[in-house]
Amino acid sequence: MTSLSDLRRALAPQPGEAGTAGGSDRPPLVVALPEGRAASPRDLRGWETKAALAVGTSGSTGDPKVVLLSAAALVASAELTHARLGGPGTWLLALPTGHIAGVQVLVRSVVAGTEPGVMDLSTGFRASGFATAARAVLTRPGPHYTALVPTQLARLVATDGPGLAAIREFDAVLIGGAATPPSLLARARAAGVRVVTTYGMSETAGGCVYDGVPLDGVRLRLNDGRIEIAGPVLALGYQGGEPFGEWFRTGDLGRLTDGRLEVIGRADDVIISGGENVSPTEVERVLAAQPGVHEVCVVGVPDPEWGQAVAAAVVPTDPDTPPAEDDLAAAVRAAVGRCAAPKQVAYLPELPLKGPGKVDRAAVARTFG
Repeated sequence: MTSLSDLRRALAPQPGEAGTAGGSDRPPLVVALPEGRAASPRDLRGWETKAALAVGTSGSTGDPKVVLLSAAALVASAELTHARLGGPGTWLLALPTGHIAGVQVLVRSVVAGTEPGVMDLSTGFRASGFATAARAVLTRPGPHYTALVPTQLARLVATDGPGLAAIREFDAVLIGGAATPPSLLARARAAGVRVVTTYGMSETAGGCVYDGVPLDGVRLRLNDGRIEIAGPVLALGYQGGEPFGEWFRTGDLGRLTDGRLEVIGRADDVIISGGENVSPTEVERVLAAQPGVHEVCVVGVPDPEWGQAVAAAVVPTDPDTPPAEDDLAAAVRAAVGRCAAPKQVAYLPELPLKGPGKVDRAAVARTFG
């Protein structure tokens, strides 16, 4: 686990470089990499010496990289988050600290001057364990916050138990790391959970767009449909590479309407079926809203006639009575179009995950042979 004391040292302003962890007396680089990844080398050079944190990307969309973040970017992200949510508060850590989402819970705690609660994840995420960890946090004064991935939120709202009772008490529950099905958001909000959807990545010090609106000082633009981000939360660059410029070009497609961002999905995930571009995210949104669908992932698989065929991996609400394939295809056909209707459907007990709760699309594709 990333050390809270090391983070405090790394985030402390250094002589001659206020707000950054640089200079000859720079504290040791804090390394936060996913389990199984080798530690990042400590011999930083040139622009890399301004880094306070080395954090790994999940590798869910390509080769994993090591992102170098300055203390200034990390602090800016935490302060802007608190400003958006309603002020500094006490955080519950319910995510692993080998990824930026978990590290940022600790960073926000350091910036707020509060001691975070920590959930024991050694045996996985369980609603009962969340409720136990939440009790210690909710007794403290001031606002209470936590950050989760959609799979965790789904488990908490699945039943009217102690986990749901606990999460209702938080002033804000940040949800990120993967696309959140609108049906899940609707269920959570109807149950009284104060959900805030987030969009961001390691390269932006975590979430920088909340409920579609960028944090103060964060700028968005679209370039050939790709989302590009600038602002004080931007990372220095990738270790061993060149420093980032003013703008970071993501691999995500989006729409901007009156300054509000809608993420359509990964550019690399677009399915070309019969010459038509199909967005897996749009198909997933339709399928997730159908009766009997608990979770879903849509991928493209090779097809001799169509080039790629749309395939859907579905986790049924009730494994004994899964939704009919014809009904699922008909719903997509009506909402998105004929080419987007899944030609293959596989029913799974759960979706394979990679990184901080992201669906492993490559593993899903392999289920279709």
